[in-house]
Amino acid sequence: MKIIKTLSIMLVLALSISFVQAQNNINGITNAYFTVKNALAAGKANDASNGAKTLLAALSVPETGLKPDQAKLFNSYAEKLKFDSRHIMESTDVNHQREHLASLSKNLYEVLKGLKLNTSAVYMDYCPMKKAYWLSENAGIKNPYYSDKEMATCGKTTATLAAIK
Repeated sequence: MKIIKTLSIMLVLALSISFVQAQNNINGITNAYFTVKNALAAGKANDASNGAKTLLAALSVPETGLKPDQAKLFNSYAEKLKFDSRHIMESTDVNHQREHLASLSKNLYEVLKGLKLNTSAVYMDYCPMKKAYWLSENAGIKNPYYSDKEMATCGKTTATLAAIK
């Protein structure tokens, strides 16, 4: 009986460690995405490129701690996320970077929604002028598709992924 109890405790600890590790990996990806998005909102192509380099590196780390269905979901989007990250990283044209932000945002939202590992709220925002979405770390609108003051607050929040604790 003691052995079974000890094994049960060890299994719970191992699963807890895996869950935390998976959350940390997803937080790294999400934070790198926010760096890219915020750089584009400021119209800073070089900062967006550097952020995309960090994002690409985070996406290239083998995902550990994910359940099989989570790993399958992540892997189904990984190449798309890397593709857009690579294009943003390799470009210094802010308009080209913004084109890739649209699909990067859409795909990352699907990953975050399916994994349910984000430790802080993530907001899905929409720009009606560009007909494109982006993710945000706060409820305020700061449009990454336009960096001029007039259009910086154009958009609306369409969905919120609640923080998972």
